[in-house]
Amino acid sequence: MKLIITGSLGNISKPLAKALLKENHQITIITSSSERKSEIENLGAQAAIGSVNDVDFLAQTFTGANAVYCMIPRANYFDPNLDLDAFTRKIGNNYAEAIAKSGVKRVVFLSSIGAHLEQGSGIIQRYNEIEAVLNKLSNVSITFMRPTSFYYNLLAYIPMIKNQAIIAANYGADQLIPWVSPNDIAEAIAEELTTPLDGKKIRYVASEEVSGDETAKILGDAIGNPDLKWKLISDEETLNGLIAVGMQPKIAQGLVEMYAALYSGLLSEDYYQNRPAVLGKTKLADYAKEFIAVFNQN
Repeated sequence: MKLIITGSLGNISKPLAKALLKENHQITIITSSSERKSEIENLGAQAAIGSVNDVDFLAQTFTGANAVYCMIPRANYFDPNLDLDAFTRKIGNNYAEAIAKSGVKRVVFLSSIGAHLEQGSGIIQRYNEIEAVLNKLSNVSITFMRPTSFYYNLLAYIPMIKNQAIIAANYGADQLIPWVSPNDIAEAIAEELTTPLDGKKIRYVASEEVSGDETAKILGDAIGNPDLKWKLISDEETLNGLIAVGMQPKIAQGLVEMYAALYSGLLSEDYYQNRPAVLGKTKLADYAKEFIAVFNQN
């Protein structure tokens, strides 16, 4: 199959490309960096250099493909000039227009847990809007991938762990957190891209469901700090902490709202009603090996 992957060689797109190349599919990876071209080609894929902000480029690249994987690139939350809502909305609309122009019939879009909510989901609210836009496309079969909380988000707590020996947040603690590995997401996307579908579909992806307290215990044991604790703090404390480290205040507020919704159960209510029958292979204890490597480098 001829398959198009957005996301350059990111946390999901690189293992996705490798998995598909093993199955002898023809892969084109979209990247905005010409410096990635040789690395992409060394994998055995083709590189399409361009921007997801360029609808004509996307449409041209999508044309003739059997299926396309679309994702919103990660933004810099510390950029004071970033309008995250506009950034996300524009790229989502660009994908919708490019899909329609290209005539591609099979799409997998990386959405998010909480995308069922029209409000109250913080920074991920726009995924609800993008799913609605893509749902309006006719003659296109789309899988909306809704991954849960990414393991690698735990890396942000490394300075706190080193300085205070705690993980402090307005979610977690005694409440379950459905964690997910990018590798498990990639495996699920590969399956969707190569499986026929008629219509639209939602698929959640998770690797392991553990509480914040259990998360701290697993990571603490891994780094040699068995006393590491997860401390539940207020929304206000969380917000002030994010702003103190330089995060844009509006984005920080959106993160706090998202995490508060996770703790209350609002964010994950649809997930638990439609949770995957089988969780991913990569458990938190497996991810802890990657965590240790980064922890020791800092």
